[in-house]
Amino acid sequence: MTVSERFLKYVSFGTNSDESSESCPSTACQLILGNFLADELKNIGLSDVIIDKDGYVYGVIEATPGRENDPSIGFISHMDTSNAVKGDDINPKIIHYKGGDIQLNEKVCISVKDFPYIEKYVGCDIITTDGTTLLGADDKAGIAEILTACEYLINHPEISHGRIAVGITPDEEIGRGADRFDIKRFACDWAYTVDGGELGEIEYENFNGASASITVNGINIHPGSAKNKMKNASLLAAEFINMMPKSETPAHTEEYEGFYHLCDMKGDETLAQLFYIIRDHDMEKFIARKDFIKNLVSYLNSVYGEGTFELEIKDSYYNMKEKITPYMHIIDNAINAMKTANIEPLIVPIRGGTDGARLSYEGLPCPNLSTGGANFHSVHEFIPIQSMEKMVEVLINLMNNQFN
Repeated sequence: MTVSERFLKYVSFGTNSDESSESCPSTACQLILGNFLADELKNIGLSDVIIDKDGYVYGVIEATPGRENDPSIGFISHMDTSNAVKGDDINPKIIHYKGGDIQLNEKVCISVKDFPYIEKYVGCDIITTDGTTLLGADDKAGIAEILTACEYLINHPEISHGRIAVGITPDEEIGRGADRFDIKRFACDWAYTVDGGELGEIEYENFNGASASITVNGINIHPGSAKNKMKNASLLAAEFINMMPKSETPAHTEEYEGFYHLCDMKGDETLAQLFYIIRDHDMEKFIARKDFIKNLVSYLNSVYGEGTFELEIKDSYYNMKEKITPYMHIIDNAINAMKTANIEPLIVPIRGGTDGARLSYEGLPCPNLSTGGANFHSVHEFIPIQSMEKMVEVLINLMNNQFN
């Protein structure tokens, strides 16, 4: 099966995760895809294949004779898709791109003006949606690429390799993908998540991440008699928003610049809630960002009364750079694997998080590699078939691991 055929099969499964759910996986639909993937791993020829009670899928390709003492290398991707956009009933299209805008439907267009990098793919066969859903290349493209590389390796026993492990996680998009990952079962010296964007990307730096929940407690009085009595929680929430740094949002930052991102808000006169994520690559700046919000809440409480604003901050993950730096040979291997496939490596920081960051802090060095897709979590998402095919080459090169 080709990588594109495999990918198109996977996106037929709707697998949005759900942050409000306390189960693992957070949605039952992920188990449906997980069981399908476990069966596929077995059919390809991997051994020790299981899907555990939490929906994690594992499989192994044993080392070829003479390479049993080589390092064991893992490849990880996730089956869930972001719940920011509708993720089921996906209707993919394959477009032979000749340049210009791609009109997905009457209202939605992948325009050169908004997405100028689309023109890098003139002559490619691009998979898009019909403009009503996301596509799911984050990270079903990663799964398809890993499994296609595994199938190739098993079908070509003349290619020698060490032990290779595959892991497919649920709930990465809601920050839980590494929560119940069984590192001991995985038994790898290092691993790669295949969960990035543009072809050639190699990422071993990511944001330090935290979430901040601000609850505003107001006093509601009939508006006819509210003078000097009402404390409108929604207006106080708006005041909080207006005191946040306006230039430090995702829309105004790039590369190593951190941000505050207002993800959700709701409220009325009595109670309002704001939900932020906080991001920065630099730990000192990350701590300073959290302190800024704490100080702002303290100031507003001094103005409007203690308890008017309540704050809860939770750290989500940390920059994996310090955990990868002692093992830079695995980055060198990825660079060489890219070059061997005639791809120009692109070392970039992740402006987000990854299962690999969490796993790196738990003892499994785990940088991130591209899938070839773009515009994730969006109705404008797309991925060129040729980029997926190149990533299969890269993964085969890494599985062969002849670079040390």
